[in-house]
Amino acid sequence: MRRLALSDEILLNIEKPARYIGGEINSVMKDRAQVDLRFAFCFPDNYEIGMSHLGIQILYDMFNQLEGVWCERVFSPWPDLDRIMRREHIPLFALESQDPVKDFDFLGFTLQYEMCYTNVLQALDLAQVPINAADRGPGDPIVIGGGPCTYNPEPLADFFDLFYIGEGETQYEALFDAYRANRRAGGSREDFLLRAARIPGMYVPAFYDVTYHEDGTVREIRPNRPGVPARVRKEVEMSISDTYYPEKPVVPTMKVIQDRVTLEIQRGCIRGCRFCQAGMIYRPVRERSLEYLKDKARKMIESTGHEEITLSSLSSSDYSQLEPLINWLMEEYGSQQINISLPSLRIDAFSLDVMSKVQDIKKSSLTFAPEAGTQRLRDVINKGLTEDEILAGAREAFLGGWTRVKLYFMLGLPTETEEDQLGIPELSNRIAALYYDTVPKEKRTGRVQVTASSSFFVPKPFTPFQWAQMLPKEEYLERARRVNRSMHEQLNHKSLSYQWHEADVTVLEGVLARGDRRLCEVLRRVYARGQFFEAWSEFFDLDVWLEEMAACGLSADFYTRRERAADEVFPWDVIDAGVSKAFLRREWERAMAGVVTPNCRQKCSGCGAAAFGGGVCFESKD
Repeated sequence: MRRLALSDEILLNIEKPARYIGGEINSVMKDRAQVDLRFAFCFPDNYEIGMSHLGIQILYDMFNQLEGVWCERVFSPWPDLDRIMRREHIPLFALESQDPVKDFDFLGFTLQYEMCYTNVLQALDLAQVPINAADRGPGDPIVIGGGPCTYNPEPLADFFDLFYIGEGETQYEALFDAYRANRRAGGSREDFLLRAARIPGMYVPAFYDVTYHEDGTVREIRPNRPGVPARVRKEVEMSISDTYYPEKPVVPTMKVIQDRVTLEIQRGCIRGCRFCQAGMIYRPVRERSLEYLKDKARKMIESTGHEEITLSSLSSSDYSQLEPLINWLMEEYGSQQINISLPSLRIDAFSLDVMSKVQDIKKSSLTFAPEAGTQRLRDVINKGLTEDEILAGAREAFLGGWTRVKLYFMLGLPTETEEDQLGIPELSNRIAALYYDTVPKEKRTGRVQVTASSSFFVPKPFTPFQWAQMLPKEEYLERARRVNRSMHEQLNHKSLSYQWHEADVTVLEGVLARGDRRLCEVLRRVYARGQFFEAWSEFFDLDVWLEEMAACGLSADFYTRRERAADEVFPWDVIDAGVSKAFLRREWERAMAGVVTPNCRQKCSGCGAAAFGGGVCFESKD
């Protein structure tokens, strides 16, 4: 029987003790005698968030299929337990074995959003692992990071031994073999990192020196060891219908954010929205085969007992086998009352036939993402969606029986005007009016509900908007208030509601997204002041960040308020994401001219992803 790391007394005095005890259905226990490499996989946020993430389920399953490897899960302790662990000197532990993380070979972090960065330091600190990579010795785990934020790893460079750039299916086994070979040879920590740096996709920040111009911009990023690549190219799994996927995902014993089976139907996106980092870094588009998805769906539903299955993709409507997949799911599971969730659907591709089939099981609100309130601005961001298509899709939805619509927008996009801002409530009003024009009074089940929400635009690396400037916090809020006032003035205002993101968080996200490794000291100082769980508004304090940036001689405005020069060296230029900087610059210039770029299936734009040798880039040649 497992011995828990926390006593009964502690568990009875903290919020949601199920976060920390493990033992869930399908969690993996192994005989320590059969294990020669232990990997602690940390999602640096709470259990409910982390257990809803598909990536951790995929790699957890993959690692535990490798001979001699035992992967266990770790999540950030909530502040109530954090205080107790510090007071009682309890080291951070893994859920499965309840063993201290400091005794593992690897401590891996998935970096999904910038606001989790201080939680990385919390986890290292609680684990009793030196926060700075330079301070770690032979007995400390190798600290590795992966996920979308590693496409600009520099704000975390001091804290990680290495970063894995790209998709995890391709090189982790080679990395583990290199670790074992180095251990057999009696090699040092640096010897292993040198081996790792020569494996494709591995970036060891200590092996690169960064110099700066007097104005604070990056002058050069140069390797400081022989044999280390000048740029690290992302890893891509091209055969996604013949690779790891969890057939028995771990089933949480408590309510989590996404309590369902997740079926990833494809990777990448053909659309080329200029603000979207995922749409650029996950190129090229690769589809999973219909038979593969059927097999995985059967096994996951059987092994979990979940009553909902979601089809995961950046743009589900673009999956070529979407209709036959939905038909099969309906035939297979319709009688079992299993709900089918279809996120990331485009209005112009959302057929009435598909909607009517899904609604027979369970209706929920439909979510559409126009992103901008006017056609001019949608062309700037390359959304490739006209107002006629938006309204036609909404009409089909109303005819299909839906009465709740969610609309997602962004404020603060490049070239945005007041007219663009007011387009948000005006478009929302037109959609609400369409319901009353479309559905006869005797067939209505109540008032239509149109909920518009807006986030504030944050430029991200490896997007055409990586050169863009951001706005001051006060301007973001004024634009949101302007939209809100106009929403209340619309004819159908009783059917409309509006929500917006926090501007403070947007400013910091903008700093960290395009930051350099000088921000490492800021992170250290902010964490030392007790700041973590920055993604949670009750714990976030922008003033602390601004104070510590000033103490380090840095300014938030430097990272957010200036438009980058065309030839500026970016902190992330050491990474090769598969899309060329020349392509991204062309897209920036087309954005400024309001010119739309066709999607990948209409015409190749020469982004660079064809170099990976497959996917949508070669569909016409099959």
